[in-house]
Amino acid sequence: MGLFFLFSTLVIWGMAITVFTWLTVAFPTLLNKLTLFLGPILITACIVGGISYTRTHYHWGTDFLYYAAYILFGFLFLAFCTTAFFAVLYWILKFFHGFGRSYIGPISIVTTLTIWVMALWGGFSAPAIKRIAVQSPDLPKMKLALLSDSHLGRGVSLARFDKALKRLEAEKPDALLVLGDVFEYGENSDAYAARLAAFKTPQGSYGVLGNHEYYVGYGDSKEFFQKSNIVLLENALTQLSNGVQVAGLKDIKTAGVTAQETVQLIRQADPQKPLILLSHTPLYAQEAAIHGTDLMFSGHTHNGQIWPFNYLVRLQFPRVYGLFDVNGMKFYITSGMFYWGIPLRFLAPAELPIIEVN
Repeated sequence: MGLFFLFSTLVIWGMAITVFTWLTVAFPTLLNKLTLFLGPILITACIVGGISYTRTHYHWGTDFLYYAAYILFGFLFLAFCTTAFFAVLYWILKFFHGFGRSYIGPISIVTTLTIWVMALWGGFSAPAIKRIAVQSPDLPKMKLALLSDSHLGRGVSLARFDKALKRLEAEKPDALLVLGDVFEYGENSDAYAARLAAFKTPQGSYGVLGNHEYYVGYGDSKEFFQKSNIVLLENALTQLSNGVQVAGLKDIKTAGVTAQETVQLIRQADPQKPLILLSHTPLYAQEAAIHGTDLMFSGHTHNGQIWPFNYLVRLQFPRVYGLFDVNGMKFYITSGMFYWGIPLRFLAPAELPIIEVN
C-alpha cells in the first residue's frame, strides 16, 4: 500500500509539472520560477492530502473536502491530456516554422475549460436509462435491471441514489442483478442498504461482489448485501421461479478466480434450463459461452469514465463496454451507475441498463 501511495503521488506530481511547464512555454510572462517549483507541489499536496484525509475522517467538512480533492485530481488529469496534445502540436509547428504558434496557448486554455465543464456535467448528471434488446431463444421473455459500480457512500448521497433507483423501479423489471462495487465507504451504510432492500421485483435481487467490496472489508460487504436483500452468489448458482438459472462469480482479479473454476461453476447448472452468468470483472466470456451460458453481465470498467482513460482500460480487457456476441452468448458490459473517486465523466456517460430479453 505504501508503494502504491508513493507511485500515485509521483504520478500526480508529474502531471502537475507537465501542466505548469506548458503554461510557461505558452505564456512566458505568466509564471516565475518559484511558481513553477511550488505550484505542482501544492496541487499534489492538496489532492493526496484531501483524498487520504476523507477516507478516515467523517465530519461536516469532509464532503466538501472530498469533492474538492477528487475534482482537482480529475481536472489535473484532463489538463495533462490537453497539455500533452497542444505541446506536441506546438513543437511540430515550431519545427516546421508553421504559423499559429502564438494562438495555441489560448486555444489550449479554452479547450481545457470546455472539457472541464463537460466532465462536471457528465459526472453530476443523473444516469439515464439504457435499453438493451437481447434475443435469446432459450430464455423466456423478461426484463432485467442491472446495477453496477454505484460506489455509494462518501461520493454519492442517499438522495441521489434514491432518485436513480426510482428510475429503475419505474421500469418494473422482473429481477434486479447487482454486479458489484456497490458501497464504497462513509457513514450511513444501513440507510443505503435499506433503500436497496426496498427495491422489489417479482423474481428478486441477485448479485456478486466487486473488487472494491474486498478493499473496503469483505465481512462488512457481505453484511451490506444481506441487509440489502440481495442474494449473494460467490461461485454459486441459484434458480429463479421462472426456471432461469443465475450463476455468480467472486471477483476474478481480487479473489483469484480461474477459468477452470468458472467452467466448473457453469457445469453445475442444468443444461436443459437457461443460464445467466454474473461477473464483476469482464473476463472468461469465451469459456462461459462455450459451456452453455445464454447471457453474461459485467461491470468494473466504467467505460474508462474519463476519456481517454478508456484506451488504458482496453490494454487490460479485450471487451470494455457494450453488447457483444460471443459464440452465440450475449454479453453486456455496463459503464456503471455513477463513478469511482473522481466525480467526473467525459465521453463515457453513466447508465441504468434495462435488458429486454426477447
